[in-house]
Amino acid sequence: MGKIKGILLDIDGVLYVGDRVIDGAIEAVRKLKEKYKLRFITNTTTKPQSIIYRKLKLMGFDIEENEIFSALTATKEFLKEKNAGAYLLLTDVAKKEFKDIKDLPIKYVVVGDARENITYESMNTAFRYLIHGAELIAAAKNRYFKDKDGELSLDAGPFVVALEFASDKKAILIGKPNREFFLKAVKSMNLKPEEVAIVGDDIEADVKGGMDAGLFGILVKTGKFKEEDLKKGIKPDLIINSIKDLPEALEQI
Repeated sequence: MGKIKGILLDIDGVLYVGDRVIDGAIEAVRKLKEKYKLRFITNTTTKPQSIIYRKLKLMGFDIEENEIFSALTATKEFLKEKNAGAYLLLTDVAKKEFKDIKDLPIKYVVVGDARENITYESMNTAFRYLIHGAELIAAAKNRYFKDKDGELSLDAGPFVVALEFASDKKAILIGKPNREFFLKAVKSMNLKPEEVAIVGDDIEADVKGGMDAGLFGILVKTGKFKEEDLKKGIKPDLIINSIKDLPEALEQI
């Protein structure tokens, strides 16, 4: 097992793509749980953590809800700490995560992957809140994700950047690659960053983000991974084909 005692596993693209479980993922998680502490992390902002948990359980993964670290949940905790209301540019389902957040005063604009709720009207409403004093929160800032049809689709990042440009404000990033997001997950395992590996399909948000926080970075060639990613000047500590190869690969570290 070497120096690695805990693992942060990205969910979408590492465990599944859309509604398809990645080959060998369920068995790999079972093997990993025998030797390592695990946390399952996600920048998915279209649905609440509870729905992600139910999906994983129905797929057959051995997981507890408190092992999941979601960008949406972290955003909700941020707003609670600030005792602030927010304008939510999210899907209707994702907004349910914030049902206990106060409505007013609106001190923040929260942007996630809002899908059909991204319209000129909603973006302009967000813009007006920003120019009248609200601050911008990016629950996540990913550029794109691997969609159910196997193609890449726009994620929240492009819309966050549009609002940054229009309002001349810099977004507060809550999810990956925010260093604090990784460190909170590490702390929950009572481990040190150097004792934890991050496994992801996004070489920037997952791997580089985790490595910048002191974690051991492992890139999987599933999900949104493209061969061109390896030309971005980011050098993961380890590259494997999929999570199926992870238990054996960790034994060699």
